[in-house]
Amino acid sequence: MAIIKSLLDTDLYKFTMLQVVLHKFPQTHSVYAFRCRNLEDTAYPLSTLLDEVNSELDALCELRFTADELQYLRGLRFIKSDFVDYLELFQLKRRFIKATIDAEGRLDIRIEGPMIQAMMFEIFVLAIVNELYFSHLDQQSAWQVGEQRLNDKLLLLQDYRRQMAAYDVPFLVSDFGTRRRYSVAWQEQVIERLMAVPEIFRGTSNVYFAKQFGITPIGTMAHEFLQAFQALDVRLRNFQKAALEAWVQEYRGDLGIALTDVVGMDAFLRDFDLYFAKLFDGLRHDSGDPYEWGEKAYAHYQQLKINPKTKMLNFSDGLTLQKAWALYLHFNDRFQLGFGIGTHLTNDMGQTPLNIVLKLVECNGQSVAKISDSPGKTMTDNDTFLAYLRQVFDIAERKP
Repeated sequence: MAIIKSLLDTDLYKFTMLQVVLHKFPQTHSVYAFRCRNLEDTAYPLSTLLDEVNSELDALCELRFTADELQYLRGLRFIKSDFVDYLELFQLKRRFIKATIDAEGRLDIRIEGPMIQAMMFEIFVLAIVNELYFSHLDQQSAWQVGEQRLNDKLLLLQDYRRQMAAYDVPFLVSDFGTRRRYSVAWQEQVIERLMAVPEIFRGTSNVYFAKQFGITPIGTMAHEFLQAFQALDVRLRNFQKAALEAWVQEYRGDLGIALTDVVGMDAFLRDFDLYFAKLFDGLRHDSGDPYEWGEKAYAHYQQLKINPKTKMLNFSDGLTLQKAWALYLHFNDRFQLGFGIGTHLTNDMGQTPLNIVLKLVECNGQSVAKISDSPGKTMTDNDTFLAYLRQVFDIAERKP
């Protein structure tokens, strides 16, 4: 039985980004590369999964959107009818993705093709690799540990719900765990249980489960959207402004959370002027010290004479409920707040989670890069371009 049974079983931002790509630069060609950031922690080599991965990719490329799924997407006010018409014809093409073993004996997955195809593979592939990997470990004990920890989390959330009554701003948590989930069945159980605390549980990034449970799908943009503009027809120094402007023109006030860490928060804020600060509802943190980041955001809004209480900070970098609550206590008198939690919700099973990514490394034949505020998250295939990008944005190299 295939792991991915629906093309909705992915994160909302894949659809919101794809719609802009289709409307603004549909001819763009892209390359994505797979990385495992914690190879030394794996119970066995991922390369042993190669045949199963290829079989799952074959099945994935047979899927089409159903009439019911397309109707659901039409009901989201920021999704345009011509985009749904495109999705009605959509099918992932097997020739654009190759899973092999590299020269060092590691699992290698590479996607190369039109961005309007290639960008949709990422979440599916990561979910497939995760579920295959954990299916070969002790599943019975994992579910027992997972259920106990989930019970503990629900007790914690009920405690936070009581404490939250003392504050003006709600503590809002969303499931961001599709890419890192233990399995699709486990993610379903987690979401169903979290719905018992509706004052806190805001929704999920997973469109399939948002539809199934009638809850809010959450998401705006990912790094790949901004990175693509490094290789499009704009000056490199202006790529962030061009990406944000394209987003504003597409969504006209919807989906107004901007991602800040493609070249680091300082370089982002230099581009995030009064125009964008008024047009976007808030910012998302995905690397670096979250407290330092939030204080920079606060100072920036203050400098622009914008009331920070009218803006939202979304945090989504390696959070646990406890880390999210601590951030909430620190910032809730100054901002609206949201917390996207991934691995801690969907893969906290007593087994070491995989830290795997599938990242955009090339666009239209040119390298693209992410200079993260967390050194281990910097991603590129071209160190020369990375050095040039640092120079253009005046970013010092951080040592891990």
